[in-house]
Amino acid sequence: MELVKKRSKVAGLEDALQHIRDGMTLMYGGFGGVGNPPSLCQGILDKGVRDLVLIGNDCAFPDIGIGRLVTAGRARKVIVSHIGSNPNAGRLMNEGALEVEFSPQGTLAERIRAGGVGLGGIFVDVGIGTIAEEGKQQIVLDGKPYLIETALTAEVSIVHAQKADPYGNLIYDKSARNFNPFVAMAGDYTIAEVDEIVPLGELDPECIVTPGIYVDMVIPSQGVNWTWAWE
Repeated sequence: MELVKKRSKVAGLEDALQHIRDGMTLMYGGFGGVGNPPSLCQGILDKGVRDLVLIGNDCAFPDIGIGRLVTAGRARKVIVSHIGSNPNAGRLMNEGALEVEFSPQGTLAERIRAGGVGLGGIFVDVGIGTIAEEGKQQIVLDGKPYLIETALTAEVSIVHAQKADPYGNLIYDKSARNFNPFVAMAGDYTIAEVDEIVPLGELDPECIVTPGIYVDMVIPSQGVNWTWAWE
């Protein structure tokens, strides 16, 4: 038991926020806000962190999850697959206040996964012959052209899981799993916000999605503090 306590990664929200600072690259899990870590998003907003480079699937909704940071103008750049669900992101982009790098959803997921496993990039044929190829290196493999898409990593990754043990092994809740496992792998430092922290040995090893080796800190969630757009 003493060894478990020494190796425990469980901490509090304030401990987690010490790793978040102005101007850093922050990667987040979630899809339309589902799977965004609510307490971390709110904590970053309350701390006043700004000039962030955000990497994730989307900008959620104006008052949901990571969308609150975008709406408040705390990001200087986002790397996403779309921003359509958050009109504030589109407004800021058109005003020149937010740089947006679009990446097709599958390509984005693979770029994040590549970063997590230590690859320099991936080859894709999506975007060949379109404006998407502008500024990107190309390669011909077996007579077929491909774009080289660089891998994505972040100084800190934040994810939301349903359950964790003290060592940081994670289980997700249905579709809230989405981008979270890849994001957990791709951060130099990964913080997992979880709904329930269970004793070591309680998680079925066959159900663990993200092994604790990828997780540096586990914090208990204070729960979702917004109303979902479809409610």
